[in-house]
Amino acid sequence: MGAGPVHLTRQRARSATTVERTRHSVVTWGASAERQDAGPADRGYRMIVRTSVGGTDMRIRVSNAFGEHPVTFASAYAGLRKQGAELVRDTNRRLAFGGAASVTVPAGETVLSDPLPGELAAQSDLVISLYVTGAQGPTTGHGMAMQTSYAAAGDHTAEEGAANWTDPIGSWHWLDAISVETSTAISSVVTLGDSITDGWASTADRNRRWPDHLSRRLQAASGITVKGVANEGISGNKVLADGAGQAALNRLQRDVLSQPGVSTVFLLEGINDIKAHTGVTVDDMIAGYRQIIDRAHAAGKWVVGATVLPYQGWYEYDAAGEAVRQSVNEWIRTGGEFDAVSDLDKVMRDPCDQHRMLPSFDSGDHLHPNDTGMRAMADAVDLSALRCGPLNVR
Repeated sequence: MGAGPVHLTRQRARSATTVERTRHSVVTWGASAERQDAGPADRGYRMIVRTSVGGTDMRIRVSNAFGEHPVTFASAYAGLRKQGAELVRDTNRRLAFGGAASVTVPAGETVLSDPLPGELAAQSDLVISLYVTGAQGPTTGHGMAMQTSYAAAGDHTAEEGAANWTDPIGSWHWLDAISVETSTAISSVVTLGDSITDGWASTADRNRRWPDHLSRRLQAASGITVKGVANEGISGNKVLADGAGQAALNRLQRDVLSQPGVSTVFLLEGINDIKAHTGVTVDDMIAGYRQIIDRAHAAGKWVVGATVLPYQGWYEYDAAGEAVRQSVNEWIRTGGEFDAVSDLDKVMRDPCDQHRMLPSFDSGDHLHPNDTGMRAMADAVDLSALRCGPLNVR
């Protein structure tokens, strides 16, 4: 059951003038798109997501970014989750695309649904059901959701019951962003990162990734206008080179800058570049960070840089990589190029040995935080540093 009261209800239309003056679109959920294996034809996907900021006129973004052929979504619905694949009664509503019930997305493209009139509460357990016709391959999605969703043969998107949704899946397919309309004073932060941000080693189906904890803190905080969180972490991702997903540099526009209502980019990434034994230097890493900072600034975004977490004990650890990590962190702390710094290395390291993670925060692999560590990371973020001064929120 979703946290707190949730509803997706119809409401009376407001005047266009009022909407233009006081409200704008803000991303409430995101998941970085990756290339996935081919999927079968005549397939339905019922995906469970937790929103961050609440608002009205919800829209979803479906992506065929890595497809080689057009893909047709013959039916799409949005509702609220009761349990498993079952929806709260009378909440499942059809989504439209340009007024039509179906849409064909060309290879390499994304498409936004029409706004769904009504209100969506913050921290809702939202269910997006998509039905895809025709052979699929390759598909676009997010491989490691840390959330059980469901698949089915045939079109059962309109059904609120779970009887036909019997195939549990661990990925989100085709869906890469959800936005709502809210006050122009409200904005979102995008957390750009790797498996640590993606939630590896956190408890599945419990929303215990560190950005989830950050989202709950932001919702509860008074005097803070950054309320939305879009988690754009990819497990295994690097700043500089493609591999597990496109490099942060190559996906920055799609995953971050194209999202509506974003004021802030929170960058925690680099350990996969450093530990890979590829000869990446401190100068290489700094150059990559500078590109992200410059491009985000050009788009009017505030950029928070987080120091890279310790990893002694991980199987790829060596002295050379550790030296790069230490130097990179010193530049992040003192270089003055990020708008703000979150020293997560200091938060997470063992005070008796700065090269390793504090055991109580360690999942056991010496690289990824456990649930306690994830919470500690989010608790360490200075919420007031997520936004400072006038910004170009698009």
